[in-house]
Amino acid sequence: MIRRSVLIGAVGAALGIAAGFVLLPRVGEHPSHIAQQVGEKALVGGPFVLTGTNGKRVTEQDFRGKYMLVFFGYTSCPDICPTTLQLMGGVLEKLGPKADRITPIFISVDPERDTPDKLQAYVKSFDPRIVGVTGTPDEIAAAAKAYRVYYAKVPNKDKPDDYAIDHSSIIYVMDAKGQFVTHFASTSSIDEMADKLDKLL
Repeated sequence: MIRRSVLIGAVGAALGIAAGFVLLPRVGEHPSHIAQQVGEKALVGGPFVLTGTNGKRVTEQDFRGKYMLVFFGYTSCPDICPTTLQLMGGVLEKLGPKADRITPIFISVDPERDTPDKLQAYVKSFDPRIVGVTGTPDEIAAAAKAYRVYYAKVPNKDKPDDYAIDHSSIIYVMDAKGQFVTHFASTSSIDEMADKLDKLL
């Protein structure tokens, strides 16, 4: 009886861990129903305390009243991040005046290298309306957890002092009250995103 209980407990723990990883889409994945994966829309997003490129503390409350496009990444990212930020910038341009109802937010998961000045220059090179924020490792971890975002440092075997970061590639759309509405993959087209957002705004 004891052995059976131990076996059931071990299986349950393994399934729990596996379920946890299902909630964390990694780079290149294109989940079709993020809300269904986490069970309820309210489980995506939540309170966060981070730091803007101007050095001021920001929370989710600072963005109330506008829709948010939230993306996690880092400035040294070789492909996914620049591609996604170009996509966001193109969408804002295509939306025209309606883009004023949106705040695009880029949350850096690399506080070690992404200084305020570096982050500011990076996001503004794609579109001046993109807001760059970062924080301490604990603050970023809390924000990533709230958004069900996966990220992990990947050491460079050839350069011990260098590293990359594996991370989720999902753009989250939050409404004016901070509630999850929908998501887009980084592989979405400008027209696809703009059309869907136009109907929401």
